Amino acid sequence: MGVEENFITLSGLLCEPTRAKMLWNLLDGRAYTATELSTAADVSATSASNHLAKLLEAGLVKVEAQGRHRYYSFSKPGVAYVVESIAHLAGLYTPRKDENKLPVKGIRYCRSCYDHLAGYVGVKVAEALEAKGCIESDGTSYTVTAKGWEWLAGLDISRESLEKSRRPLIRPCLDWSERRPHLAGQLGALLLEKMLEKNYFKRVRFSRELIVTMKGRQELYERLGVVVS
Repeated sequence: MGVEENFITLSGLLCEPTRAKMLWNLLDGRAYTATELSTAADVSATSASNHLAKLLEAGLVKVEAQGRHRYYSFSKPGVAYVVESIAHLAGLYTPRKDENKLPVKGIRYCRSCYDHLAGYVGVKVAEALEAKGCIESDGTSYTVTAKGWEWLAGLDISRESLEKSRRPLIRPCLDWSERRPHLAGQLGALLLEKMLEKNYFKRVRFSRELIVTMKGRQELYERLGVVVS
């Protein structure tokens, strides 16, 4: 099968409504059972299993067994980036004047994008790191500076801990709600992991939304000059 045929097949798999709902729910980076995904997609368990089988066959998701349960998740970060990119395309519209005045909240304000920080807060963190000279951008990619590695050491993140994976170290991921990039790649994932460990954010159950804690507000302001609510 050629590249064009593969593209057409994968596009059909990704954009079928039921499977699209399942993939959207997997964007929080957690693994779910077929029953949970059937509920999210509002279909029967049998239908969900059939759809998941197609996604498995295409290598878009993976499954892990734990006891009697089988948990589904994205097979690799690249799948999550594609889903997030489609969400960005879906959000391309010209907002009304009164819409610009609405406060940003919910998953638009702060959320996980697969395994990294996204939304208004995620974009502000990326911009602040660039303004402080911790990362540099050439318009299409990021690099971490010497100053950046010093800053990251304050979160117990070292260069050595990030050089053992084939996954890109750091990359921009276009935020569908802000239309500006946030941080992805190994560093984006580890940064969110450390911030969750240090109680900067709290997860909202059954949602990608993240709540910024009082400690998180203080640390983001003191370390990056980012003011969040």
